[in-house]
Amino acid sequence: MTCVNFSVTPMQLMQAYGLQSVVYFPQAAVIHSDSRSANFLSTVGLPHSEVFTSREDVADPYPTGLDAITLGSRFDHYGMNCPQESRSWWLLGYLFTSLVAMDPKSAKVYVFPEGSSGYVELHRDVESLVYALIEFRKLEVDHDNDADPEELVARFKQVVGAFDPTPFADEESPWNLSLEELEHGMW
Repeated sequence: MTCVNFSVTPMQLMQAYGLQSVVYFPQAAVIHSDSRSANFLSTVGLPHSEVFTSREDVADPYPTGLDAITLGSRFDHYGMNCPQESRSWWLLGYLFTSLVAMDPKSAKVYVFPEGSSGYVELHRDVESLVYALIEFRKLEVDHDNDADPEELVARFKQVVGAFDPTPFADEESPWNLSLEELEHGMW
């Protein structure tokens, strides 16, 4: 399978995060799913960084018998209540402190904010999530080089919002909260 139909390429992800910080889903594990999302996750991958922690953790592997992909299995393992409609969703990782999952039927990406029992739509699909993470990495680099925080926030919202406006639809989304912290000098 190739990724020629994706706007985000493996090279863009590797340039932003480095080869050692890209995690791929095994193709066999996601065979009965939205083929575009499965193809993206197995060929382009997800970044692994301080901002987005991928579901894979080599230092702390999952217990034997735990389905590391679906939310229901993971929530059950930790004795947490999982909304029925999200039990088959795939755990992608954590954005800041919020759990990120994808509905394999609709391809939409959702976030479960820390301390909340519900979830919020975060991206239209996994490609949009990775696009935003690449742009956020650029924002971090420019911030480290003393760029104006307000200009960085405006650029991020414009570029990411043109690709997918969903990340900014909810005032309490992790993206909006983090950008607000940046503007208020909390970084």
